[in-house]
Amino acid sequence: MLRLSDRVKAKLEELARGVEEGLLPAWIFNDPDLFELEKERIFSRSWVYLAHESEVPKPGDYVLRYILNNPYIVVRGEDGEVRAFLDMCRHRGMRVCRAEAGNASHFRCPFHGWTYRNDGALVGVPAEREAFGGDLRKEEWGLIPLPRLEAFDGLLFGNLDPEASPLEEWLGGIRWYLELITKRSPEGLEVLGPPQRWVVPTDWKLALETFLSDSYHTLMTHRSLIELGIAPKDAKYAMYGEQIHIPGKGHGAMVVGAPPGAQLPPFWGYPEEMMERARTSYPTKEQWEVARETRILLITLFPNFSIHNPIRRPDHTYPRPVPMLTFRVWHPLGPGRIEIFSWGLVEKDAPDWFKEKARHSYLRFFGSSGTFEQDDTEIWSHVAQNAASTQGGQVRLYYRMGLHLAPDPNWPGSGVAYGLNFTDANLRNFHRRYLDMLLA
Repeated sequence: MLRLSDRVKAKLEELARGVEEGLLPAWIFNDPDLFELEKERIFSRSWVYLAHESEVPKPGDYVLRYILNNPYIVVRGEDGEVRAFLDMCRHRGMRVCRAEAGNASHFRCPFHGWTYRNDGALVGVPAEREAFGGDLRKEEWGLIPLPRLEAFDGLLFGNLDPEASPLEEWLGGIRWYLELITKRSPEGLEVLGPPQRWVVPTDWKLALETFLSDSYHTLMTHRSLIELGIAPKDAKYAMYGEQIHIPGKGHGAMVVGAPPGAQLPPFWGYPEEMMERARTSYPTKEQWEVARETRILLITLFPNFSIHNPIRRPDHTYPRPVPMLTFRVWHPLGPGRIEIFSWGLVEKDAPDWFKEKARHSYLRFFGSSGTFEQDDTEIWSHVAQNAASTQGGQVRLYYRMGLHLAPDPNWPGSGVAYGLNFTDANLRNFHRRYLDMLLA
C-alpha cells in the first residue's frame, strides 16, 4: 500500500474539510500525488466499464480495453463465454494482442511464439521439448485473467480487486435508471461501431462532473447552440427535471423533461413502435411513466462511466429531433490527462432508418468533433491548467448550489431526488464517496 507523506495527509485533510463545507480545493483536478493515490485506492478497487457484449457477438471476437495502464483482452471464447485476460505473455512479458479489435481463435506472442487459445490456455511453445525438456507445465502458464469480470444487461465491468463486492451490490439503486436504457427494448442494445477515442488535457473527475450533475453549464457553455436553434430556445432547458443520487455509492442521474411550452415528442422522440415495445419491456410501470416524460437522460456510475441520451436533430434538413445514445469512459492517463472512450449505441430492434439517424445525431453532437463535445473539452482543459498553477490550485471552488432545496418525496425511482437540475447535490455525493475510498 502507498505510504502517505505528510504533504499528502495534509492535502486529504484539506479535501475532507472542503467536501464537508461544499468548497473543494481546485488542486484536486490536477495533482500528481493525488493521482497516484487514485490509482491505488479508486481504480484498483472499483468496477470499471470495459465493453458492451454486442462488441464481441461471435466466438473469437475480441476488443482491447484498459483499467488504468493495464491492457485487457475482452474475448468471447469458442464456448460462448466472455472472459478478459491481461495482454501479456507469461514468457517474457510481450503483448500478444496486436489489434484493438478483431476475431481470433488464438493469440501468438511475436517475441518467442508462445501461443494461447482464446480461453487463455497456453497451447503452443516453439521447440518445447528441446528448450524446456519435460519441465514446462503449460496448464500453469496461461494468460492471467482479470480478477473480476461481471455483466449487467450486456454491460461488461472489470475489477482489479479479487475481493471486491459483486457488481450488483456496487451498482445499488442506480440500476433503476440503467434499466431505463438497457430495458427500453426486449432485444437490448448494440454498438454502432468501435469507440471513438481522443486525448484531452484535463482530469477525469472534471469531465464526468458535466455528465453527473452540471446541467447549469448549458446556460453559457452551449449558448451558441441555443442561438443556432440546435438546442431548445429556453436557455434553462436542462434545469427542468429531477437530479438523483445514490447515497454512499457516488452514482447519479439527471432526468430532464421538456421545457414549458416546448413542442418536443414524448419518450425521447423514439418511433411509435419502439414506444409500444418499451411499455411492456420495462420492469415496472413507474419506469415506463418516467421514460415517457423524459427528453434527456444522463447517468454516471462511480468512478468514471457516463451515459448520455438526449434528443437532437441529426442534421439541419431533418424536420424532427431524434434521440441518440452514447456511453463514455473517462480513462485516466495521468495527472491532468485523460483519454475519452465514446460509443454510440442503439436498440437492436430499431428500424434501420432510425439507426442511421441516431448514428448521425451522435456523431454530429457528441462524437470526437461534435459541436457539444468541442464546447466542453475547451472548458475542461483550461480548468485543469488553472488547477495545476501555483495560485489557482489554492482556490476553493463553490459546490454549494442547491443547498436550499429539499428532496422530492414523490419521486418514484430509487435514490434521493431533487425536483430541479440546477444543484450540486450529485457532485457532493460523488466527492464524499471519492474521499471515503481515498481514506480507506
